[in-house]
Amino acid sequence: DGIDAVLLRWDGAGQTPRSLAHVHTDLDANLKAELLALNQPGPDELHRAWLAGHALALAYAAAVDRLLQATGLQPADILAIGAHGQTVRHQPQGRADALPGRLPDAAYTIQLNQPAVLAERTGIDVVADFRSRDLAAGGQGAPLVPAFHREVFGLAGQTLGVLNIGGIANLTVLGPGDATLGFDCGPGNALLDHWCERHTGAPYDDRGRWAAGGRVDPALLALLQKEPFLERDPPKSTGRDLFNPDWLASRLATLPPISPVDVQATLTAFTAHACAASVLRYGQGLKRLVVCGGGAFNDQLMGLLAAALPGVAVESSEALGLPPLQVEAAAFAWLAYRAMRREPGNLTSVTGARGARVLGAIYPR
Repeated sequence: DGIDAVLLRWDGAGQTPRSLAHVHTDLDANLKAELLALNQPGPDELHRAWLAGHALALAYAAAVDRLLQATGLQPADILAIGAHGQTVRHQPQGRADALPGRLPDAAYTIQLNQPAVLAERTGIDVVADFRSRDLAAGGQGAPLVPAFHREVFGLAGQTLGVLNIGGIANLTVLGPGDATLGFDCGPGNALLDHWCERHTGAPYDDRGRWAAGGRVDPALLALLQKEPFLERDPPKSTGRDLFNPDWLASRLATLPPISPVDVQATLTAFTAHACAASVLRYGQGLKRLVVCGGGAFNDQLMGLLAAALPGVAVESSEALGLPPLQVEAAAFAWLAYRAMRREPGNLTSVTGARGARVLGAIYPR
């Protein structure tokens, strides 16, 4: 629903990166609608995807310009831009419905972007296409942020959880030493935002107030929790290919009518329960859960997480010096830094890749 751009600085080898500035830009409504539509098959997809990627790159360039204006820096002062792009397909196992007589099935992931346009518009080197190399090495291609979580949040001798609640929720468990586990644990805001916008016109449920006014429907919650992805062991990743409006509609169709506000309350509980179940299953000894992404601002969701995790301190990443809306953008700035230095950015314990790989393709300015 928007672009978060963060300017990160490193003061020397072994130093933790610092955020110098952050800007947020809402996406144009037509572009947002097109990006969501391109998550599903449709007519003239190649043409529409190229146009959407081009429009997105122009919006990225405008965000970069705002960052430079805010800090007084020039393009020559910036090492590189890490531009992830917009994921519209994520099939790390390939598709089970591949038709006979066509090309062999293969795993793939697609992020719409036009990094060459971004490099041309900004005059700065651009690093993009972060997921493909990990996928080529047999990994999931996601999540890629756990290595960054360890860099900025890791605490010596402590087990810490980092839960990113964006469209999809992903959990990182930072164990003692270098032990790191990370995976997608289920839907984050994708279903919540869809349902809220459909029934209230608002792009998201501000602070979870709408959900707080409803009741959790036990039958719907039980049905949502039967999704097989939730029980799979890591490494695993997912996206709107699975958790999308059609997925929700197919389950609602099997139940008696439920009021929209009760559906929102149930979806919020579903997201919280899926996240909490992952923490309980894979975060043994975890006493602190740091939450980032837009979900950190959903008071109802945060309250349900805390209630489901007694004995675990559930708090915003702000408490550790990096505001929730900056973490994901900062992670891809860090991955771009690694790529420019030809240093690996993935963790095999997270993605399941055959080995550490340098992630991203470089588009020179």
